[in-house]
Amino acid sequence: MELVPITEHVGTEVRGIDVTRAISDDDFERIYDAWIDTTILLFRGQSMSQDQHINFTRKFGELVSYTRPEFSENKHSEILVLSNITRDGKLIGSPVSGRVWHTDGHYLAKPPAGSMLYALEVPPIGGDTWFANMMAAYDALPETTKTRIQDLEVIISRRQSRPYNYPHRPAPTAAELAEWHDVAQPLVRVHEVSGRKAIYAGGNVPWHLKGLPWEIGVPLVTFLQEFAVQPQFTYRHQWKVGDIILWDNRSAMHKATVYDNQHRRLMHRTTVGARQINLY
Repeated sequence: MELVPITEHVGTEVRGIDVTRAISDDDFERIYDAWIDTTILLFRGQSMSQDQHINFTRKFGELVSYTRPEFSENKHSEILVLSNITRDGKLIGSPVSGRVWHTDGHYLAKPPAGSMLYALEVPPIGGDTWFANMMAAYDALPETTKTRIQDLEVIISRRQSRPYNYPHRPAPTAAELAEWHDVAQPLVRVHEVSGRKAIYAGGNVPWHLKGLPWEIGVPLVTFLQEFAVQPQFTYRHQWKVGDIILWDNRSAMHKATVYDNQHRRLMHRTTVGARQINLY
């Protein structure tokens, strides 16, 4: 097994591993530590069944599901289908992923720890995914800014973010609006495993900072969001069939890019719960 840095600050490519076969405890400990340290793992040239995808996800923690059930795989509700493919005149999955910077489940009281995306069909161009290391961005902040934001909370509003994330979707229903409560998250998140600090501001809406007037809070959040996605903290992944990426929602943001709908795209995503299982 070989662990190869993808960029200076983002990601580790894991080589020499077949994820469908047994992985030694020592090798998995190295893989797990690389995930925590560098925010994303990349495995290339893999071939997983849906059961194997689920089993591999479970190595990193509890499997959870919180997204729209109509886009789940029929036989495995834990798998979210991201695809523009139609069957019997209906889309088999969600054709549009979040195309603005975000962390998955940011609007939940207990956001998921990680997300694992597996490429089954990819278009010849487009459909890439950007990643940003929020720990590296935090480390690079001026000390005065770190002190200023240390104890602040950011208010995440799903109602406010919906038009930014999915402008072409129908307006939320009354039932959805009733369920979508604003959530306060720490602006500086301490990673439960590593203890490192990360900017946890999201990237798609100039969120309101709890206890601060808009004219102060919005510019501060916007500065942090823009600071965190500078080139030195980001990586753009061009997908190939058989790629698997596991990203850490506690320390990374990501966003999708557009692709030509004339070409098929099929991705399967699973989600790792916030409470990690120590397998070693």
